Amino acid sequence: MSGPQAEAPSRTPAAVAVAEAPSRRRVTVRGVVQGVGFRPYLYGLATELALAGHVSNTPEGVVVEIEGSATAVAGFCDRIAAQAPPLARVDSVDHRELPPAGGTAFTILASRSGGPARTLVSPDSATCADCLAELSDPADRRYRHPFVNCTHCGPRFTIVTGVPYDRAHTTMAGFAMCADCSREYADPADRRFHAQPVACPACGPRLRLVVGQGSGFEGAGGTDPVAEARALLARGAIVAVKGLGGYHLACDATDEAAVALLRRRKARGDKPFAVMARTADDIRHLVRLSPEERSLLEGRARPVVLLRRRPRSLDDPRPADAVAPRSPDLGVMLPYTPLHHLLLGLPGDAEGPRLLVMTSGNLSGEPIVTDDTEALERLAHLADAWLTHDRPIHVPCDDSVVRVCDGEHLVIRRSRGYAPLPVALPLPVRPSLAVGGDLKNAFCLGSGRRAWLSAHIGDMDDLGTQRAFERAEGQLETITGVRPEILVSDRHPGYRSARWADRNAARRPVVRVQHHHAHIAAAMAEHGLDGTRPVIGVAFDGTGHGDDGAVWGGEFLLADYDRFTRFGHLAHVPLPGGDTAVRRPYRMALAHLWAAGIDRSDDLPCTAACPPDELRVLEQQLERGLNCVPTSSMGRLFDAVSSLAGVCHRAGYEAQAAVELEGAALCAPARDTIAYAFALHDPAPDPDPGAEGDGGGAVRADAAPVLAAIVGDLRAGVDPTLIAARFHQGVTALVHRMCARARERHGLDTVVLSGGVFANTLLSSACAAVLRADGFTVLRHQLVPPNDGGLALGQLMVAGRAAPAVTPTD
Repeated sequence: MSGPQAEAPSRTPAAVAVAEAPSRRRVTVRGVVQGVGFRPYLYGLATELALAGHVSNTPEGVVVEIEGSATAVAGFCDRIAAQAPPLARVDSVDHRELPPAGGTAFTILASRSGGPARTLVSPDSATCADCLAELSDPADRRYRHPFVNCTHCGPRFTIVTGVPYDRAHTTMAGFAMCADCSREYADPADRRFHAQPVACPACGPRLRLVVGQGSGFEGAGGTDPVAEARALLARGAIVAVKGLGGYHLACDATDEAAVALLRRRKARGDKPFAVMARTADDIRHLVRLSPEERSLLEGRARPVVLLRRRPRSLDDPRPADAVAPRSPDLGVMLPYTPLHHLLLGLPGDAEGPRLLVMTSGNLSGEPIVTDDTEALERLAHLADAWLTHDRPIHVPCDDSVVRVCDGEHLVIRRSRGYAPLPVALPLPVRPSLAVGGDLKNAFCLGSGRRAWLSAHIGDMDDLGTQRAFERAEGQLETITGVRPEILVSDRHPGYRSARWADRNAARRPVVRVQHHHAHIAAAMAEHGLDGTRPVIGVAFDGTGHGDDGAVWGGEFLLADYDRFTRFGHLAHVPLPGGDTAVRRPYRMALAHLWAAGIDRSDDLPCTAACPPDELRVLEQQLERGLNCVPTSSMGRLFDAVSSLAGVCHRAGYEAQAAVELEGAALCAPARDTIAYAFALHDPAPDPDPGAEGDGGGAVRADAAPVLAAIVGDLRAGVDPTLIAARFHQGVTALVHRMCARARERHGLDTVVLSGGVFANTLLSSACAAVLRADGFTVLRHQLVPPNDGGLALGQLMVAGRAAPAVTPTD
């Protein structure tokens, strides 16, 4: 008889004997398995299955020796990954048979140190629901304790000083546990078993409020620092708040005067501030919120999520205009520490600010402040008060920034909540350190099939940022066990990151990788491409050192990990005055008009924006070629069009002109389908796909017809929002035409979109849609940023392929 009604065959005595025979295995579990409740989880699993043995943390992961019936031992191994704790990430479960030892109990052993690190450290994680319930419960001993945490949440990466992950290897080492915390810490049945940051009001850490002399807020007193800070925020004060990875500067986001004052003090220009709200429902009237975006907001990583703003309604409570002037998006995050929840108020608290500006505690361009003494000094002219505590921060970690594009995550800044989780590599690499670029710096350590990206470091033109780079690099080496045999840097001769690699080579080879090749390789790596077939790489950004000495940034490459060919690019135009042209987009508009042979008549917005004296000097520069490096940058073309259309003439932060141009395009009537057309000029001879660089020539995309059409529309009175939309459509059409031409000539059908310009979701979505409709496979960034924050991953893959690779040991 067979089928559903069939009786299960009875096991033979021999089969029963095999299943019940004693078995012992040594099991090594690798991944994020320390500091996340993994040992008590295994203890409970072993107890449930009546198994004997022991478990301990080691530098290579969690190691278990387990003994019992063969069936129970096999079941234990099968369930390890399937039922792991919330913060755990199991990468591998390896086991080998051992002779039975006749054990009768299962125990948790002290951690073992020594040997190379093979385990992974968890990112910092938002406060869990259980801890929030305790925080709000007047009957709980951790009621309103700003540092409540457990194995399911709290600080990890920012407090770790070494591995294995034990309290002695964290910045909690100096806090002696009280009797109650010690009992919880030692109880395998408690969710705080070996929760290294475990704390309570009796044993610390301690919170305190410091009010600045001469701030105008002296006299604040009382026994509750949080209540005092909330009162100060309600009165318009700027408060420096110590978080997981550094200080924030906080103020009431609805207070126009407070937000404007913070902007002036921080010297931030018009760069948008992020805001923190109590719940996602508190900001639904401000932004469009999809299910994917809500999930991001409420998840364990708790990044800043960039959300499209809704049209303003006069009766809605709104953040101050100075929070995000002229930005189409609002950056929102939800509380991720108990202190944040207390600042925004628990149920029953006196009314206070419900929406806070939360921006990095630093001057623009400087690294985030982490040290308490340094905070009192460096933030003295920025903050009126400091809400601080005595738990040290070992490594800075700024907030991550993420948005959703076509239902997929697009990471803009990968930091808190994500670092130091590794990225799986499609090919093994030698132990290497890729130092990234100079803007939005993040470096990358790699070995075997893993790459660890640092948290966001910042812009390397500040000495403090360079010191932060060195401290973070040392910590990441410590917790990963990677000892780099090669260093990798950008080819730009002036990059400070590249100079650091040269100074720290110590007889290690330094491999230099072209900027845009690295962008494409980063996206290839995160999508698991093995490099055996080239891709069409579209690399659009603001600045990257080109092999011909020009500033590249509007590139169409044929690339794998070993080499690239410059199949096409935007036609070069002068970059008058270098960084000055970046800060003043009207200079780029005038340079593009000059290169296109279009008269810069006084009726054009960019001409009117340029002071007369500067205009005369600029014209001489362009005519004589003085301090005018040629550029093919798509980012600079966006700047030029933004000014030409009258949208943005001066940029107070990176990509401001492009951001505001995207915002203008979003406001255009949907019915308009006109696209400005670029002219394509073929090279002679055709590019050689086997040679790096131009290979004898490249297709040039000439923006002159686009500029002429814009000037015509301006003189015809066309609204700037339509001009912005038509430009986006024109760039989308250019991408399609160039990729189609590359496919026709070289038979390639996979397109990679990378570079900071593709943080523009309007452009990214349109390009992906038109390419996919034409049969292309389109790959975009999801795990690492498309901007220079993801550059190091691509550097690592290119250099790893250039040097003999090793077989991974893990």
